[in-house]
Amino acid sequence: MTALFESNLKSLPRIGRGKVRDIYAVGADKMLIVVSDRLSAFDVVLPDPIPDKGRVLTEMANFWFARLAHLVPNQLTGIDPESVVADADEKAQVRGRSIVVRKLKPLPIEAVVRGYLIGSGWKDYQKTGAVCGIRLPGGLKQAQKLPEPIFTPATKAQEGHDENISFEETEKLVGKDIATQVRDISIRLYREAADYAATKGIIIADTKFEFGLDEQGRLVLIDEALTADSSRFWPADSYREGTSPPSFDKQYVRDYLETLDWDKTPPAPRLPPEVIAKTSEKYREALARLTGRTLK
Repeated sequence: MTALFESNLKSLPRIGRGKVRDIYAVGADKMLIVVSDRLSAFDVVLPDPIPDKGRVLTEMANFWFARLAHLVPNQLTGIDPESVVADADEKAQVRGRSIVVRKLKPLPIEAVVRGYLIGSGWKDYQKTGAVCGIRLPGGLKQAQKLPEPIFTPATKAQEGHDENISFEETEKLVGKDIATQVRDISIRLYREAADYAATKGIIIADTKFEFGLDEQGRLVLIDEALTADSSRFWPADSYREGTSPPSFDKQYVRDYLETLDWDKTPPAPRLPPEVIAKTSEKYREALARLTGRTLK
């Protein structure tokens, strides 16, 4: 079994533990986010980590935060994570897999943008001809590019599965003005990222953003952005309509899990060593292709 990286900082109070991230308080107005190697699929954390996954996600998210900062403010403070922890052991724990961010008020929704018909959107379309209440043309195929990117929000579940919701339900949760801002900015972020990724031979089929509000009520991009955990990345040269394309993200793990007799509730099954190794390789390749960067 691969050793599971887990942060264990004593010098800062831990205030949260998500499926992948550990969150520590840095004073009253900032937080340290440490990205583990944990992997969740179907909203269940798997028992086996993906080596260096946290480092890849951090590097990729930081790349996109910088590239898209002209569209919307983000959570980053620019503070070196190693400067806010105590000793050599803690500095090693946060090195390359952490960010120091502003403490903001997170919105209770996930901002999903789909450019292609795949995943739960494809299943929804097959049943209803629509995705999150958005009516689509008839006769579309699996993985087909949509006429325009669509905004398909979901509720954020602390435990269990996130649920797709309509735009009207989003307005009820966060208000009409914020809902409209989130939708419009999410689609702009997706379009710009997808256009860039296309120049690197990668299709961004869909992605998920999260937003918070600052003290002035302004929208801020938080959590992660356009990583292999929050997006579907497909190699353009092997993309075909009518199939589930191979991908550079955790879809590889999802596809393996779909072959098992598992009801998608905890506990999750163990992953074979070859699936772990292949997934780690795919994450690294996505980073190298999109950003030109490799892990040190």
